[in-house]
Formats: sequence, C-alpha cells, structure tokens
Amino acid sequence: MIYQAIVFLPLLGALIAGLFGRVIGDRASEIVTTAFLMIAAALSWMVFVQVGFGNTTAKVTLLRWVTSGDLDVSWGIRVDTLTAVMLVVVNTVSSLVHLYSIGYMAEDPGRARFFAYLSLFTFAMLMLVTADNLLQLFFGWEGVGLASYLLIGFWYHKPEANAAAMKAFIVNRVGDFGFALGIFGIFFVFQSIGFDQVFAAAPEMAGKTFNFLGYQVDILTTLCLLLFLGAMGKSAQFLLHTWLPDAMEGPTPVSALIHAATMVTAGVFMVARLSPLFEHAPLALQIVTMVGVITAFFAATVGLVQNDIKRVIAYSTCSQLGYMFAACGLGAYAAGVFHLFTHAFFKALLFLGAGSVIHAMHHEQDMRNMGGLKKHIPTTWAMMLIGTLALTGVGIPGVMGLAGFHSKDTIVEAAYAGHTTYNYAFWMLVLAAFMTSFYSWRLMFMTFHQTPRWGNGHAHDHADHDHGHDASHAKTDAKHHGHDDHAHTPHESPYVMLVPLFVLAVGAIVAGFSFKQYFVGHDYKAFWAKALYEGPNNHILHDLHNVPAWVAWSPTIAMLSGLALAYVFYIVSPGLPAATARAFRPLYLFFLNKWYFDELYDWLFVKPAMAIGRFLWKGGDGAVIDGTIDGTAATVTRVTDRVVKLQTGFVYHYAFAMLIGLAAIITWFMLGFGGTR
Repeated sequence: MIYQAIVFLPLLGALIAGLFGRVIGDRASEIVTTAFLMIAAALSWMVFVQVGFGNTTAKVTLLRWVTSGDLDVSWGIRVDTLTAVMLVVVNTVSSLVHLYSIGYMAEDPGRARFFAYLSLFTFAMLMLVTADNLLQLFFGWEGVGLASYLLIGFWYHKPEANAAAMKAFIVNRVGDFGFALGIFGIFFVFQSIGFDQVFAAAPEMAGKTFNFLGYQVDILTTLCLLLFLGAMGKSAQFLLHTWLPDAMEGPTPVSALIHAATMVTAGVFMVARLSPLFEHAPLALQIVTMVGVITAFFAATVGLVQNDIKRVIAYSTCSQLGYMFAACGLGAYAAGVFHLFTHAFFKALLFLGAGSVIHAMHHEQDMRNMGGLKKHIPTTWAMMLIGTLALTGVGIPGVMGLAGFHSKDTIVEAAYAGHTTYNYAFWMLVLAAFMTSFYSWRLMFMTFHQTPRWGNGHAHDHADHDHGHDASHAKTDAKHHGHDDHAHTPHESPYVMLVPLFVLAVGAIVAGFSFKQYFVGHDYKAFWAKALYEGPNNHILHDLHNVPAWVAWSPTIAMLSGLALAYVFYIVSPGLPAATARAFRPLYLFFLNKWYFDELYDWLFVKPAMAIGRFLWKGGDGAVIDGTIDGTAATVTRVTDRVVKLQTGFVYHYAFAMLIGLAAIITWFMLGFGGTR
C-alpha cells in the first residue's frame, strides 16, 4: 500500500481542495494538501532507501486499463531506482512548495484553487514517473501539461498570464505530437507498449530499416527521435524553449515546482527510462547530445543580460537541462539523472529565494530596482548564496564541493571522455559554466549588493540599464496584492516561507558528495541495478574518472573566472556593464531579445496562422457561409414568413384564394399556355 499512498495522496488532496475548498475554507485546503504531500515525501524517502540501497524493485498492477485488439494495457506502478529517485525529487520539492505557498499566497483569494492545482500537478507527475508502459507515461505527460497550463494562468485576470499559459500549452503540443507518433510507431513495430516487452525486443531491431520515400531509414533512430521531440518540448530544449521564460507569469512557487525540479525534468527522465532503446540508436544519441549542448550554451547567453530575477533563473534552468541531455546523449544516463537530482534542490532553493526577495520588495521583480538588500533580508541572502554556490559548482576537484559541483563537473568530464568531434561538447559546456557563474553572481550582486535603487519607486540609470524593446519590467506577482509602490523598507519573509529554504539549502550542500558514490561512483551498478541500461560498448562512467587533471579543473576555473568578471563589472566598476552594452550593442540586443526566436516564430507561424484564420473567417464564414448558405436560408425564411401570413383562419379568405386560383388556371388554358395533345 505504500506505493499507492505515495501516488494517490496528492490526488486525494487535490480533490478535497478542488471540490470542497469553498466549504472547508482556504486554510483547511492548505493544511490538507500540504499534510498529504508531507506524508508522501516521507514515504518516498523510505522507498528510496529500500529500493536504491536494498536492491529491491516492485511492480504493482492497479487495474486493467485499456483493451483493444492487440493492445492490452494495465495501469500499474513500476518502482525501481530511477522511479525512487524521481519520487524523492517530486514529492520533496512539492511538499516544500506547498508549505512555502501558505505564506507566499496568504493574501490571494483563490488559495484553495491554487493548492488543488499544485496537488493535481504532483499527482500527474507521479503517474509519469511510476509508469510501466508508454500509455501511462503519456497520461502523466499530458496531465502535467494540463496542470502547468492551469498554474501558469492561475491569475487569469492578467492577459500576460493567459497568453503565457496558452503559449506553454501550444508549444508543448508540438513536441507531444512527435511523442505520440513515437508511441504509435513503437506499438506498430513491437506490438506492445509495455516497457519490459519493448526493451527485451529492442536488440533484435538494432540496425533494421524501413523504406521512406525511397530512402532506407533506421527504425530505432526514427522512433527515438520522435520520442525525443516530446522531451524537447517538455524540457524546453533549443527550438522548443520559448514557452519557459514566459511561464514566469505564474506565481513564484509554481516556477519552483514546475520549472526547477519536476515538469521540465520529465524529458530527461523519459530518455533515461528509455535508455534500452536509445542505446541501440547511436545517431539519435548524437542528436540528443548536440541539442543539449546547444541549449546549455544558448540559454546561458540569454541569461547574461536578463533583468527580471525570475527570468534569469528560468534561463539558468533551461541551460542546466541542456547539461542533463548532453550527459544522456553521451550515454552517461546516471550522470544526467544525478544532475537532475542535485539541481532540484539548488534550483528550487533559488526560485523560492527569489520569491522571498520579490515578497520583500512588495512584488518588484526587476533587479535594476533592487540593490543593497543583504542587510534587510540577511536570511534570504544566505539561502540565495548557498543556491548560487551550488549552481555555479563551487568545490575543490578530488576533494569536496556543493551539490552542483559534483554533478555538473561529472557531466563536463563525461563530455571530454565521450570524444565528440573536436570535443565540441566539452568546450561548449565549459563555456556555459563560465557564463552560468557570471549571470548567477550578477544576480547576487545586483540584488543584494551595490547601492539601493528601490527608495524612490523608479529604476535608476545604472549598470545594465538597457533600451532594448524586450526589457522586462513585469511585476508578475504584484497585481493580485495591489502593491505598486516602493516607498517601503524591505522585510524578511515569515518562517513558513523560510523553513523550506533551510531544507532545500541542506540538500544543495550535501546532495552531491553524499550520493555521488552511488549515482556515478564505484557503487553505481549496484545502486541502479537494471533501472538504467548501458550497452556493451558504453564505458563512459568508467572513462570519465580517468580524464586528465586539467579537464577536472576546467569547470572550476570557468566558475572562478565568471565570479571574478561579475565582481569587476558589478562591484568594482559598476559603470562597465552599460559601457560594454553600448560597445557591443547589436550582440547585447541579440542576447536581450533571446536570439529573436519569438519574433522569428511570430513571423513564421503565428502571423501566417492568423492570416489563414482571418481569411477563413472573412472569406469562408463571412462571404461563403453568410453570403450564400446563410443567405439562401434567410431568403427561404423571408418567403415562408409571408406565406404564413396567408393562414388567417377565416373561411372566406380561403374561398377567395380558391377563386383566384381557379381564375388563374382558366386564364392559362384560354391563352393557350396549357398546350394541346
């Protein structure tokens, strides 16, 4: 029953808060949903210890779900080490986000609805990670998409929130179309969508092809790329990433839950879960690596110049997801999942810390209107500092470091050991690590140090003040509280918001060195058992421990270089950023406007779609339907209306009409129109 409790307690909380929230009240809804998530989180850690360290796995069949022809699918719970890791990540972060939201959303009138959405999202994510077949995985996959739409658009009275929710939903549908095609293809090829059956048959399909438009195309490569397309959408990878920064329109706890630890990592989990397929599709793995590396680099460049505190962290998330996919593409699935595990703690810490800053600043999100906050909110500063140290990978190679140091450096070493062409993956990830350090410390210095810029209610002309058309001044979390003035003293958040930060900070410190031995160290085979598959020629986790010393030190050197440059730019000489932006204005605007992907997609897809819609509306509906079909119907209606008026109910009217008709017939024949035979 422990597995069923972990999965269904969040659903029970969502139903209670969603259906009976108005009856039991907001406070009861908060307590019920949070308590259920706390219980689920505690049980998840128990399962993690039992499965990961006790080498036990389990499958629980709940019910027979779908039977149609050859398709016979049961709804079950698959618990192995990969599942256990994801249960810990999802339920731990979700329970802390629930607790944090009690304080953060205290003034919001829709708290019961908010907590119902949070718990519903958690349930959908749990269905995804416990799936034993592709249909159940797809059910959870679409469930988190629906719940994220509800959460991003939670403040539905804001046009920006509605637009962001729609954008996330639509962009994800693009990836999900490919994902669905991949599932259809797997059933067509393997006659099953159960993981065990598909994985057992995968080696026999290796190297086999099918004819497509005269070309012989590898079957497994095609299937894996279609499935990966879904992962690109859900995990905001390059080309399908545009929804992620806009999703910051949702409340900050939503950003921490969805965009730090859970939904965006679903794609990484899916690739790791399907490693027995991907291992037999080397070309697909190369593409996964390339997309991951490009995403890590691209998102880091955009994060360099963003001014909204949440958007900086959002692009950081996008970049770190690129690291995870790069690791999976190199065959180091365990390293990718290890970074997923550690990243959940320090990125959720950063998002919730940013929420604490926004709360202190009466819901101001523009870092150009902050500064000097360290002495006003020292606890939040300390928590954000720990998160930043963990993200940037502070540590001493071969000795000790924070969470991100162990997991991210492992991926960089794997990139070198993977021997990609010209080691492009290695150098791109090192460069991304340098930029990660720079924008992370830039956030810390602009927010907590420098001269306060919040006393008079407007942004000063200072370092990083830009004139690009995409400057983010949005006060995403402001309108529902009605705080628009800055004539106040920043205040520390209540303990109900700080306690989750303390717990996440502990994870950000210890999650790396405590679990490295098991995730990617000498004990990794016993820990993972059969949850992750390595092909006979896959020795990446062994080879990465034998890289040269300079390779192991390179991420640390990149981190220190980024820190030093940020210190010079924002502490020593605060005028340098503005001067640099002016000197490299085209490049600065290119990064500020996110490589103009939104404008490009608007031109390629949105405007043509709107034009087609307008044509069908004006030309099809207006001219054709209204002008002909509806016009004919209107004419018939007018004629029948007049004919109906002849039905008066008086006998002499009908007799008169009969006489008129008789006279007309006689006239017809008299004039010869009737013809003769």
